[in-house]
Amino acid sequence: MTRTVADIRAELGEADEAAFASLERELEHDGRKGVRAALASARRRIEAQRIERARVDGMYAFERDAAAGRRAVGLDEVGRGPVAGPLTVAAVVLPEAPRIEGLNDSKQVKPEMRERIAAEVKRYALAWDIQHIEAPWIDEHGMAAALRVAFSRALEAVDATGVAPACVLLDGNALGLDPREVNVVKGDARCASIAAASIIAKVERDALMRAYASLYPEYGFESNKGYASAEHIAAIQEHGLSPIHRATFCRAWTKHA
Repeated sequence: MTRTVADIRAELGEADEAAFASLERELEHDGRKGVRAALASARRRIEAQRIERARVDGMYAFERDAAAGRRAVGLDEVGRGPVAGPLTVAAVVLPEAPRIEGLNDSKQVKPEMRERIAAEVKRYALAWDIQHIEAPWIDEHGMAAALRVAFSRALEAVDATGVAPACVLLDGNALGLDPREVNVVKGDARCASIAAASIIAKVERDALMRAYASLYPEYGFESNKGYASAEHIAAIQEHGLSPIHRATFCRAWTKHA
């Protein structure tokens, strides 16, 4: 009995690379327009998956090279620029396998995918940690000190697990925190463990800002995540600052010194 185009389309839609190769051979002489279209669509999907797999493999290979083959911990931060909420830093030690699909700079990953990737990072990582530095501390000590403290605490927590990374991979500029430090420009888009740290930090901080939104609903934290959107600035001007605002970041819109 001849399979319907709908049946074939469904099979092709679920096929992995090996199954697609088999189906492609089986259907090579099927001249139905719908089958040809379904094959072309599946071919594009398989090729996109192959390209994405090569991109992620490249991130793991880049990390091996940056760390000179040593076990590495990657660190990244989110929340440096907002005018409300914490600075959040994450540290992640990834194994060589399994590879985590979709790893990338958190800003390049859709929110629903970030949730899935963050869960996989926490499941498969050899060690991970997240640290928050809240607004009052940032106001008192400054962002540079906040970054150093958060990165140091995250490193200490990972070292305490006994995983013992021999290389510390940092996104961006050197902090001089640790003799193991290696700085990677645009590391969150190039290096697997830094990307993983970027994603779990982003997911954790976004969840915190949604929780803060229920406490301080007038500021729209669930959507702006503490960044200075036009609506957020207007809310500051109308309502003043909440306890999670960074007063030193809000001087343009308040009377605070």
